[in-house]
Amino acid sequence: MRFSIITLSGLMLAAATPAMAQETAPPPAFTVNGSATVVSDYRFRGISQTNLKAAVQGGLSITHSSGVYASVWGSSIDDYIANGSDQEMDLVLGYSHTFKNGVKIDGGVLYYYYPGGGHANTDFFEPYIDVSGTLGPVTAKVTANYAPKSNALSVGAGKEDNLYLAGDLSVAIPKTPIGLTAHLGHTFGPSYLSIGNEYTDWSLGANVTWNHITAGISYVDTSKDAFLGSRNMSGAGVVGSVGVSF
Repeated sequence: MRFSIITLSGLMLAAATPAMAQETAPPPAFTVNGSATVVSDYRFRGISQTNLKAAVQGGLSITHSSGVYASVWGSSIDDYIANGSDQEMDLVLGYSHTFKNGVKIDGGVLYYYYPGGGHANTDFFEPYIDVSGTLGPVTAKVTANYAPKSNALSVGAGKEDNLYLAGDLSVAIPKTPIGLTAHLGHTFGPSYLSIGNEYTDWSLGANVTWNHITAGISYVDTSKDAFLGSRNMSGAGVVGSVGVSF
């Protein structure tokens, strides 16, 4: 009944004062976003998770107006990554906040889940935090991810932990749909996640966005060799992608 009264009152007011500007509806408490992408090679911190082959990826996130969010993201992988599993799922619970000066903080916990891993110790948690800021068309971000000691990260007897530090730059070229990206990261090991000792990874890329579709290309390389048979999973390579967001 209250909704009906308020609605009727609003209609009567609008009819009595047709020149009055309509009030803007408040933003929704929850927003939902999704994505679907095809990549020519799924590189995780510079190391191929798909034996240098293509992968299909998708994600879904729900964000509350307070800044709290939850998301799920998945990708096809090769079975050498997690004891025969052919899929990676990342489950995230986090919080983000943008200050008045434009600086944004984002932190939470990420859980790597590998369905079909044969009940082996393949899954693990990784808390993360990043800080970013934008100046004109340039956005800079620094990131820290730390995975506590876990059997899933072990390269031998006993548990291992893992720390990943990274910096990213992105530039939106004004009056064009083109963006440029640069990435530099360092994995501190040893751990299964880094396939042995610590190493550095980097990439340079460009992307074009049209409506909800983004196509990108990146050059990716690392400071180490990680061979699977005769193929170097961490060698230099060009990665292409096409994705849609909704």
